[in-house]
Amino acid sequence: MKNSFEIGDHVAWIDDDLQGKVMAFQNQTLLVETADGFEIKANANELVLLPAQNALKVDWEELQKTKLRELQKPTSNLPTKKDKKKKQAALEIDLHIHELVENTKNMSNFEMLNIQLDTAKRQIEFAKQKRIKRVILIHGVGQGVLKAELETLLRRDEEVNFYDADYKTYGLGATEVYIYENV
Repeated sequence: MKNSFEIGDHVAWIDDDLQGKVMAFQNQTLLVETADGFEIKANANELVLLPAQNALKVDWEELQKTKLRELQKPTSNLPTKKDKKKKQAALEIDLHIHELVENTKNMSNFEMLNIQLDTAKRQIEFAKQKRIKRVILIHGVGQGVLKAELETLLRRDEEVNFYDADYKTYGLGATEVYIYENV
């Protein structure tokens, strides 16, 4: 280990978790720039020389490129429990009235609600016939009338179980219906 330092040497403090690069000499002290960009005066006996390849120097552009490459790599194809759930296809039904009819101009709220409930009934029956186990009923948040009526409808059906759909995907405006087989 050499006792004298040169400008450009990478050094570390003996009694502290700091590293830096020698920038200048001032009398008996060294001026060291840390990795954070701070300049600190230190005596030579407080420092040790680091090998050049271990110097702390971050190339931010290269780091960002590496992160992007890692994110773009395909993930492994090993099945997980979550993947198994996703493989079970779900029938999504949007019950917003503008998705079901072209014009609601002369319709009462009662008529619109009945159209939405009839659509939900028909689609659940369709799912039962086609052996689709999961149905997502997208009802929206609103005042909660449609959601309450859907819950009443689903409680009467012994072949189904229902709960709030995945919040990350649907927010608060959807109900997931699970259809049992052989009931």
